Amino acid sequence: MKAFFWGTRGSLPASFLSGQIRLKLRHVLRLAQNQGLKTQEAIDSFIDRLPFPLQGTYGTNTSCVEIQGGDETIICDAGTGIRDFGQALMKESGGLSGHVFHLFLSHLHWDHIQGFPFFTPAYVPGNRIIVYGGHEELKSVFETQQSMLSFPVSLESMAADITFQILNPDRSYEIAGVDVRMMAQKHPGSSFGYRFTHAGKTIVYSTDSEHGNDCYDPDYPFTEFSRDADILIFDAQYHHGDAIYTKENWGHSSNLIGVELAVRANVRQLVLFHNEHTADDVALENYLQGTRQYLYHHSPDSRMDVHLAYDGLCLSTDLP
Repeated sequence: MKAFFWGTRGSLPASFLSGQIRLKLRHVLRLAQNQGLKTQEAIDSFIDRLPFPLQGTYGTNTSCVEIQGGDETIICDAGTGIRDFGQALMKESGGLSGHVFHLFLSHLHWDHIQGFPFFTPAYVPGNRIIVYGGHEELKSVFETQQSMLSFPVSLESMAADITFQILNPDRSYEIAGVDVRMMAQKHPGSSFGYRFTHAGKTIVYSTDSEHGNDCYDPDYPFTEFSRDADILIFDAQYHHGDAIYTKENWGHSSNLIGVELAVRANVRQLVLFHNEHTADDVALENYLQGTRQYLYHHSPDSRMDVHLAYDGLCLSTDLP
């Protein structure tokens, strides 16, 4: 199985201004002086050696993750990243039709559904989209978002066959050849995490979830829910101090709690997700490096990999 990240920001899309690009260019050109970059190969090699904030970006889109490996397409959340996902599919296929999409929603806040009106495959006759979630208002929220006061194209005007299915956290489901389990999470208005298992591999998608002091209990339910996951996608929008003081009860967690829970659950790869929209690439890179240092000091024997999600990241469950 693989997880491909189309949108990784939390709360709202993050701007990327020309001044920020200029600062990156200035830094890169300074580093490139006297490097003798006379061939394309030399240029590419130089770029590959640059720190990530200089050679790329953590991105701007809100939550959307594609889970690859099942019989049909699985998507987690419909933030603005789903627009790029749809356009990539349409370009690759030359006009996608007769395709089935399984869209799992963590919750109904706007940053997790706002990309759906721009999901091009939803306008193609013959495509089928099944939207899953734990909220009774699942369909009505999509209809409201595309009501005439908010958007010029109604949900009913989309040409694909779009249906909605409410899931029960107390049971498992076989969807697209993948075993799916859902778990209720602490978040304003409630949210749900998902555990996807296929061919002995597991990806857990858990965003917009706050973990309080009860997360240290030996029988904390989330620990078992993420047990032995090959990839755990974890809401780590806040620094630990913000999560437990100034932004307590805002519904998000921290990098340090993510590390501690993932180590206890024997997770192989931890992915920090729902990135703070006010943080630039340098701040996010420092956040990642600080998290890795915390893992080293907290659990020096751990072999868990820690990543910070960015738009375009692809991770596989098949690590060596």
